[in-house]
Amino acid sequence: MKLLRLQLNVPFRSLAAGFEVQFLDDWNWDRSFRFSDDYKRCFEFHPYCLAGRNGSGKSNVLEALAAIFYHIECIYLDYRPEGFEFDAELNPDGFRAEEATPDAFELEYLIPNHRIVSREPWPKQDDWPVFHIRIVKKVGERPVIDWLNKLKSGEITATELTRAEVKAYLPTYILGYSSGHNEILSLPFFKMRFIHFDEYRDHLTKDVPYDGRPEGRMIYLDDQFNQAILLCHFLFPSEAVTRVFEEKIGLKGIRRFRLIIRRHHRVRIADERLETMRLSDEDQKDQSKTTIELTDKLQFELIEKLIKCSTTFYEDFSAYEDDEGSDLLLDYWVDDATRKAFQFHFGAGVGGSEELSKAASALNLFQSLQTLLTLNHYQVDDKTKAELYRSDSLYLNETIPMPASHERIMRFKDFEIIKDGVDAKLYGKALSDGEHQLIHTIGLCLLFRHEPALFLLDEPETHLNPDWRASYISTLRAALEADAATKNVMRDVLLTSHSPFIISDCRQENVLVFARNEDGKVEWNDPGFNTFGASANAITIRVFGQKESIGDYAAHKLDELRDRLAADEDPDELIENANALLGDSVEKILFINQALDRKEAK
Repeated sequence: MKLLRLQLNVPFRSLAAGFEVQFLDDWNWDRSFRFSDDYKRCFEFHPYCLAGRNGSGKSNVLEALAAIFYHIECIYLDYRPEGFEFDAELNPDGFRAEEATPDAFELEYLIPNHRIVSREPWPKQDDWPVFHIRIVKKVGERPVIDWLNKLKSGEITATELTRAEVKAYLPTYILGYSSGHNEILSLPFFKMRFIHFDEYRDHLTKDVPYDGRPEGRMIYLDDQFNQAILLCHFLFPSEAVTRVFEEKIGLKGIRRFRLIIRRHHRVRIADERLETMRLSDEDQKDQSKTTIELTDKLQFELIEKLIKCSTTFYEDFSAYEDDEGSDLLLDYWVDDATRKAFQFHFGAGVGGSEELSKAASALNLFQSLQTLLTLNHYQVDDKTKAELYRSDSLYLNETIPMPASHERIMRFKDFEIIKDGVDAKLYGKALSDGEHQLIHTIGLCLLFRHEPALFLLDEPETHLNPDWRASYISTLRAALEADAATKNVMRDVLLTSHSPFIISDCRQENVLVFARNEDGKVEWNDPGFNTFGASANAITIRVFGQKESIGDYAAHKLDELRDRLAADEDPDELIENANALLGDSVEKILFINQALDRKEAK
């Protein structure tokens, strides 16, 4: 997908009503824009960098997009949890299509036209390779989603999408990442994560078929997914994966790992199912007959496959009494036989190329592991979830804690990796914060590189060293343009950043500089200069308003030397002081030249 325009017609966080962002602005497109000549540019990859000082409002754009797509998703999901939707008496704060945060907006984007959903008859003018989708929501009204047909006359007709078409022509995934604690960005994703949990639990307790993966397309990649991402890539290794991970981080693979699946938590069978079971009064008191173990629905379609792929496994009952639970320990020594086993059980042949099949297989395994990882939220009670669903501002880390490692339904252990120059055992957790962050963000992009998805990355470079920051965009390109098939994928990446190196690798028209005006209103502007290839100093001065290229304390010491020069102290002595005190910098050179000029004048 490619974003075209976002307009907020009510205030949202720090963004005022009327705030608008025009994407693909260099196209000079308008409502009669035709794609016959320029549509191929839809498939070019150029990330958008939202830059500005802390508190300038740039992250609010990512938050608004996440909130909007969450709302649209919830309207069209086939499954919604019980007690989730609005009920005037029982749940007056429940979900309503007519009420959203933000509650009035316009969003336009492009999506490939694969004619996923048949329409009879197809308009004769429908020869466009992309659809132009427009979502308009007015205060207190249900969103209207139109497919805009561009006719040869330039006239626009809006054709409202059917339910099936909406589901087909939304981005395949909305993927979120934040390096810090951006609770507002993660909030819609966590809401969807609990919908995923309830979806699985309800299918389990009602004994309804479950296909092993959640319906919702919103995925927030936090720390618990880090090892899963690496695992999926190295169990289905491809040239793209090898090139990115080995060249940038020196990672060559995984030597071994352990999967622990805790089978101890039981949930009550749905009342309607219990009624059909016709249990006696005594059986109704027997939890073994009125409850079911949480992972039971995944036993044959997932857990048995993981067992068959393992090098060895065993079931440990030692931590439980009276057979009330067990820990399934699965050990894997990663070699060709292990990879072949995973290929047999999780491989997804999609045709086209071996690269495509490997990528699809890695994604298939990831979605299976995603379901298991989602079950780690089993301790969150229904009341807390109900509060979460209704909330537009919740401190997630305080309200929804992750269970301790030994209490999780699924966890990794002894995750030993192979890295260039390291002969001793090296576990994944021993990697630095920067290495984890690069693996996390780049691994995410590699995993979804063939999907027309929307990537929302909030400051993905904060823990990276200067060299990795300077090469981050090129590494991102290496991931998303890893093979020939990715060149036919229409996706968008929006990232926020404070790094001049990131900005220097983005085109001017893809850099949005955020700031607050004198009235405190958030605005964005074109940088006003060619950012691509601009020096870090030039960007720091012109984008972030930082005129000095040295630290504030060092600049203060240099000001003291300038004051002493102005007081007519000996220039030679001051030059000697400057050389002894300060390292090389433009500021020091300018001061020395100033001192030499003063000496010459004397």
